[in-house]
Amino acid sequence: MNYHNITKDDMLNGDGLRVVLWTAGCTHKCKNCQNPITWDIKGGIPFDDAAREEIFAELEKSYISGLTLSGGDPLHPANCYVVTDLAAKAKERYPDKTIWLYTGFDWDEINTLPILEYVDVVVDGNYMDDLRDTKLHWRGSSNQRVIDVKKSLASDSIVLHCE
Repeated sequence: MNYHNITKDDMLNGDGLRVVLWTAGCTHKCKNCQNPITWDIKGGIPFDDAAREEIFAELEKSYISGLTLSGGDPLHPANCYVVTDLAAKAKERYPDKTIWLYTGFDWDEINTLPILEYVDVVVDGNYMDDLRDTKLHWRGSSNQRVIDVKKSLASDSIVLHCE
């Protein structure tokens, strides 16, 4: 898996102050995407042990709320195994930190993936430029949902983290 950046003090991609991994590779190619540079699966640099440790060093800090996985799309087939492993290790080492996942896939396409065992919140769905709304928290267009993963899996229906 390749990635483009690790942001260490993000307040826009989940609640609190977060560390964000920006993965490479996206097949959704949403019109007016904010990160088109991340579409190329061969772009960026290889995700390695040093990058993982850089993320974990940030998660050690008490003021960091958690980890956000974004991109590109963390659930691109070339990324899914590595981000699942990262999420599992992060949740094991930092059980009180939350993990957020941004994906262009819809909940119905991903709700059986193993990564959801470790993720607290999923923001699902393609960004749709004609549904853009700058007043929304943690999402760019009104079709996207901020989903509470644990409650949704327990109830077998989508439970929103927030409106």
